Amino acid sequence: MRLISMTFISLILATTADAEQSLSIYGGIQEAANSNVKITDIDGSQYNFDAIWEGNSFDAPLYYGIRYTSWQNANFGFAIDFVHSKVYADDATINASGYDVLEFTDGINVLTANALYRHKNVGAFTPYIGAGLGIAIPHVEVQSPLMNEPTLEYQYGGLAATALMGASYALTDHFSIFAETRFDYIMLDVDFGDTGTLQTDLITQALNLGVSYTF
Repeated sequence: MRLISMTFISLILATTADAEQSLSIYGGIQEAANSNVKITDIDGSQYNFDAIWEGNSFDAPLYYGIRYTSWQNANFGFAIDFVHSKVYADDATINASGYDVLEFTDGINVLTANALYRHKNVGAFTPYIGAGLGIAIPHVEVQSPLMNEPTLEYQYGGLAATALMGASYALTDHFSIFAETRFDYIMLDVDFGDTGTLQTDLITQALNLGVSYTF
């Protein structure tokens, strides 16, 4: 946590008055790959099962992201990126696992520090790629058959890594639109009930559309 905080501070301090900066917002379609879920339940029993996750990007709360980018020169930049991704265990997983609630729908909430590289323009488009490291701050929503009430709370969830690639199109000197594909790898380790724990490695993938303001 301290290392990540220092990284974010360094990125902000690295921004100079004459650097090109942009603020972006985006949404899109986000899904997640199946994953193996390891459980220690509140009675101490341990087991695992394969979960099928659904993104339901357009159901409230919506999938969205916010990104601040500081371009250090014509090609290289640094970004702080927050994405409100989410996953729901599907009905088959709920039935097979016996759980009443198993989802992270108020967000897996991934915050990363990214390095970006943009290519020379290809016609009217500017292609770019990026990668970064950060943390997940999920809203844990879990209820096992042993619990009277579900756990509904934000927690530190673990480390995360992201990779993205896309292209932007300038509308004016200040505004542009972009499309990109993004992948997040999230090492989720959270608590539920008094003593329960849940561990899984989530891989989310998204197709994003967004708008940027450059200043």
